[in-house]
Amino acid sequence: MSHRPTVAVFGSNDLSDSPDVQQLCEDLGRTIVDLGCRVACGGLGGVMSAVCKGARSSARYTEGDTIGILPMGDFESANEFIDVIIPTGLGLFRNMLVARAGDACIGVKGGAGTLSEIAFAWQIKKPVAVMSSSGGWSADLAGTRLDHRRIGTDVTDLPNVAAAEQWLKVTLDI
Repeated sequence: MSHRPTVAVFGSNDLSDSPDVQQLCEDLGRTIVDLGCRVACGGLGGVMSAVCKGARSSARYTEGDTIGILPMGDFESANEFIDVIIPTGLGLFRNMLVARAGDACIGVKGGAGTLSEIAFAWQIKKPVAVMSSSGGWSADLAGTRLDHRRIGTDVTDLPNVAAAEQWLKVTLDI
């Protein structure tokens, strides 16, 4: 069995005030699976639910393409679009696991939890990008170098899903 790349997507748990970001996430999830990759996320609502919903709408979707790494210890907390549920019981400490799961990592919108996932991904030298048009920490961190650990590397600014698709193709060599 060959390795299928996994793209970890970090983001806001609530998109009720952001229908445009909801659509962006669905398009992003579909694109990730269209490229032959899997999606890993925190398994809850908002960005996580939308990206997995989009992933399932891909013509290339197969069961197992959406992975949710939950902060809770129960399976029932996962959003309805998660195929593989990993209930950690670790609370916010699970953010490192979400970052570690990705061969590439993309932030969308986001508050402090998303910020921590981006920082973890940066520290463990994962390719990190953000959808700058989505707002939140993703907009604030786009095109910046977080610290001295990665000289010559910035958090890649992805203004739209087409840019994300191109970045994933190059980053994952697909």
